[in-house]
Amino acid sequence: MLTIWPWAAAVLAQYVEEIRPLYGFDDKPALWPTERGRRVSVRYVDERFAELRDELGLDRAHTPHSLRHSYITHLHEEKVDPLLVKEQVGHRHMSTTALYTAVSSDYKQSALAAALDEQLAQMRGL
Repeated sequence: MLTIWPWAAAVLAQYVEEIRPLYGFDDKPALWPTERGRRVSVRYVDERFAELRDELGLDRAHTPHSLRHSYITHLHEEKVDPLLVKEQVGHRHMSTTALYTAVSSDYKQSALAAALDEQLAQMRGL
């Protein structure tokens, strides 16, 4: 898996070097161990995410899967090649990746302004 943002590799490296050893399970392969040395389960992540979301008063529609949607949207807004995004998230079709993308109104406005600026520049060049 490639990282898109330079800070992501640094954060993961810091976790592996400084935090992960505190669990004391050097002989266990799990990157994210529980306090008993087992792998953190999907169910646990879902439950803990829901607890934190509810404590913060966020909409119940937010789930860990929402983070996947956000990731894809951020990559799109940062103009990462769509084919790379599709491959990175494991989609077979670009149309599936497109369903995950929900760009912000700021992004829409700046994209529209750029397109209009380009059109005006072409018209002035005529």
